[in-house]
Amino acid sequence: MQVTIDKNSGYCFGVEFAIKMAEDEMENSDQLYCLGDIVHNDMEVKRLRERGLIVIDRDQLAELSDCKVLIRAHGEPPETYKTAIENNIELIDASCPVVLKLQHRVKTAFDKMERENGQIVIYGKKGHAEVIGLTGQTLEKAIVVMEDSDLEKIDYNKPVTLFSQTTKSTKGFYELSQKIEERIKNSKGELTELDFNANDSICRQVSNREPQLQKFAKENDVILFVSGKKSSNGKALYQVCLSENPRSYFIENETELQAEWFNPEDKIGICGATSTPMWLMEQVKNSLETMEENLMEA
Repeated sequence: MQVTIDKNSGYCFGVEFAIKMAEDEMENSDQLYCLGDIVHNDMEVKRLRERGLIVIDRDQLAELSDCKVLIRAHGEPPETYKTAIENNIELIDASCPVVLKLQHRVKTAFDKMERENGQIVIYGKKGHAEVIGLTGQTLEKAIVVMEDSDLEKIDYNKPVTLFSQTTKSTKGFYELSQKIEERIKNSKGELTELDFNANDSICRQVSNREPQLQKFAKENDVILFVSGKKSSNGKALYQVCLSENPRSYFIENETELQAEWFNPEDKIGICGATSTPMWLMEQVKNSLETMEENLMEA
């Protein structure tokens, strides 16, 4: 078998930056608190927990004082910074620069929409860490949409400014944007520049992975997509692989490999989400090669 790891897979810049900040901080400290899982990958969370990273939620943050807390790449709403000041908490801010820029854009657009009696709409997953940070810029007034049924929440007689969670599908964003445009036209009879402003705020480092993965999936007989089951980015990118290659398998780690998936002459491609560490994909590759050796000996 020929086994290849996709060179374009693995951490995006924001996640890599956050993990490096956590590791650097823990070199000089026995423990560091992290607000939420630093990455949606249980294997990596476990590795960092063993080094002293303690995951907390927002309720636990309110109970802490005089300590250090890491803000992960997804970013945080203003309320988190307010709590930190009140409780004398030192924040190690690893918010992704792309996310921070988007938070600023959303805040500026919200102030404008407030003056114009308009609405901020965010294409994203309700409750996702990044979306919580974005809606926090709007005093929780932003309308979060992902499914067609969510479109009922929008008032099409008022101006709409649309943004996207940075890790959503580009195709999904433009399809949603088109649907909003059509509903405004149907409601008002026309569509002016003041009625609708769509902002493609998807991170290109993430969106560019779709065409790269399509090509990689076609080039291999079998695809092993390695990702944490909580990763929304992982679920979306796995579907990209599956649409190009029906012999695509979603696994969390090497323990889920099954010998019957493979033939001796197969070209096998290993890839993953923006939250999948390279060391985990290499671990899968090593296990696969050991599996092949054992089958040959048998």
